[in-house]
Amino acid sequence: MPDNHSLLNRWQSAGVLDAETAARIRAWEQDQQNFPKLRMQGLRLQGLVALILGAILLATGVVLFVSAHWDQLSPAWRYITVIALVTVFHLAGSLTRKSYLPLSTALHAVGTISTGAAIALVGQIFNIDDHWPAAVLLWALAALAGWILLRDEAQETLTLLLIPAWIASEIAHAASGHIGAEVYIGRTLIVWSLLYLTFFLNSKHKAVQGILFAAAAAASVAGVALAVGGWHSWSPDQTFLSLWTRTWAWFAIAALPLFLAVFRMRRALIPVAAAFVFSLVLPWLSRTYTDTVHYRTYSRSEVLTQPGIFSHILVAAFAVFVAWWGVRQSSRALVNLGIAGFGLAVAWFYFSDIFNTVGRALGLIGLGILFLAGGWALDKARHRLLGHIGKAQHPAVEAQ
Repeated sequence: MPDNHSLLNRWQSAGVLDAETAARIRAWEQDQQNFPKLRMQGLRLQGLVALILGAILLATGVVLFVSAHWDQLSPAWRYITVIALVTVFHLAGSLTRKSYLPLSTALHAVGTISTGAAIALVGQIFNIDDHWPAAVLLWALAALAGWILLRDEAQETLTLLLIPAWIASEIAHAASGHIGAEVYIGRTLIVWSLLYLTFFLNSKHKAVQGILFAAAAAASVAGVALAVGGWHSWSPDQTFLSLWTRTWAWFAIAALPLFLAVFRMRRALIPVAAAFVFSLVLPWLSRTYTDTVHYRTYSRSEVLTQPGIFSHILVAAFAVFVAWWGVRQSSRALVNLGIAGFGLAVAWFYFSDIFNTVGRALGLIGLGILFLAGGWALDKARHRLLGHIGKAQHPAVEAQ
C-alpha cells in the first residue's frame, strides 16, 4: 500500500488521475487489505453469538428442569441442588479458562446468574422474606466479586446492572404502600438511565456499552411511565414517605449519580443534572382529581392523576435534549434514541388526548397521517443531526 500511495500521488500531481479516482483506488486497496481481518472478525462474532445463545439456553434449561422437580425435592435436596449448580458452572468456567477463554466467560456468567437464583431459592427454603432487596444486594456483591477476580465483560455487565437494581429495590421496598412510591422508583430509573447512557459513551468494552445502553433506554421509558403517574392514592389513610426515607432516597437518586458523573465531567454531568431536574418536575405536572368508587356495601374516595399537556411538552423537550446532547458528543446512538423518544412522546399525546375525542374512524385517519408525516419529519431531522456529526468528525479524520 505505501508504494501504491506514492504512485497515486505522483499520477495525481501529473494530472493523469483526478482526486476522486485516486481516493476510490486507495479505498479499494485498503478494503483488500482489511478483508482477511474483517472475515476473521465476522467468524469471531459468530462464535461469540453462539456462546451467548448457548449460555442463555443452558441457564433457561437448568431453571426449567429444577422448577419442574422442585416440589418433589426435600428442603435439604433443594439446598444441595442450587449450591451444586453455582459450583458446577463456575468450576467448569475455571477449567476451560486457559483452553478457551470465551467459553469460560460464558460459563462464569451462567454461574453468576445461577447465584441470583440460588439466593432467592435458599431464601424461599428458609422463609427469609422480610427484606427481599437484600437478596439483590447479595447477588450484586457476587457479581462484583466475579468482576474483581475475572476481569471480564460479562461480570462487569452483571455488576453494573445489579447495583442500580438493588438501589431501586430498596426504594421500592421502603416506599411500598405510601403515596408517591411509583414516582420515586421512576425518578431512580430516569436519572440512572441517563448516567448509563452517557457515562459509557465510546467505551472500549463495546459489549458492555451496548447492553447497558439498551437496558438504560428501556429503563428510561419505564421511569417516565412511573413518574408521570404523579401522587395518586387509593385510600385516605395513605401517607407520604417519611422524611428519613425521602432523604436517603434522594441521595440514591441524585447525589450518587451526580458524584459518579463527575468522573466524566463533559460527557455525563450535564445530562445527569438535566435528568434530575426533569424527574423532579415531571410528577408535579400531572392533573390530580378525586373519584369516588362504589362497592356493594361501601364506597371510598381515590385520588387519581392524569398527565397534563405540560407533561407531554416536558417529555418531548427532554427527548430533544437527548438528541442535541448526542450531536454534542458525536453519538449516533443518543441521537437515534432522542428522535425515537420524541416520536413516542408525540404518539403518547395523540393516544391520550386526541384519539378518544375525535372518534375511532377519524382517530385512525389522524393516526395514519401522524405516522406518515411524523415518520418523514423525524427521519429528515435524524439525517440532519447525523450529518452534523459527520461534519464534526471529518476535520478530525483529515487532521490525522
